[in-house]
Amino acid sequence: MAARTMRAVQYAGYGGGAAALQHVEIQVPSPKKDEVLLRVEAASMNPADWKVQKGMMRPFLPSKFPFVPGEVVEVGPGVDGFKPGDKVVTWLGFALRYATTKFDGTGDPANVLITAASGGVGMFAVQLAKLGNLHVTATCGARNMELVRSLGADEVLDYKTPEGKSLKSPSGRKYDIVVHCTSSVGWSSLESNLAAHGKLVLLFAMATKEDLQFLVELVKGGKLRTVIDSRYALGKAEEAWAKSMEGHATGKIIVERDQVMDI
Repeated sequence: MAARTMRAVQYAGYGGGAAALQHVEIQVPSPKKDEVLLRVEAASMNPADWKVQKGMMRPFLPSKFPFVPGEVVEVGPGVDGFKPGDKVVTWLGFALRYATTKFDGTGDPANVLITAASGGVGMFAVQLAKLGNLHVTATCGARNMELVRSLGADEVLDYKTPEGKSLKSPSGRKYDIVVHCTSSVGWSSLESNLAAHGKLVLLFAMATKEDLQFLVELVKGGKLRTVIDSRYALGKAEEAWAKSMEGHATGKIIVERDQVMDI
């Protein structure tokens, strides 16, 4: 029996950007002990992807970055709790339980600054902060200010204006928490706006099963909104890659599998 194959997009070395992506046919893996095989429904194009390609994340490699939703098609020996047909979402970066564990509007009030609030992470940070009863000041580009307000931000700063560059809250409040979603703002600008015992939150990947289930329930309940910037077929992954590298996406950039790619 011939081995099953599937289409994939990959690159073989550092550098090259979108032009270095290669469309290949690879063998469909068989799940080993304690593994499951997923049929990927879609993948989000994240800055981490092209930063790996640029060599900016070498200290974290080798590693796998399975930011995907999909369906279980096979389970390996020893797997408990999953079966073919299950819809799942896999590990993703989640560092937003930074101030409170209450997301019902009854948490302790605090002032939070969220930078790059119209990006894929920032949009979720704004919504979770409001569910946690926080006063949110957010930064983004002028064209996305109304969108960020619609997600719940109390104050929105255009990052290109003098006020936005200073990061100062229009209310004059110092920030108890800064959730830093961009690398373009230096520490000196953040430090001067932090309260005496304020906290700076950097984003790292540290999700648990409980975290993911928590987010899924919020989405199901209509409490967490996902904003899609654009969608691309797998055959146009290079365009999605280039779009992400431009750094001006509003929400998530999605690459979807072709319907003929069933395994």
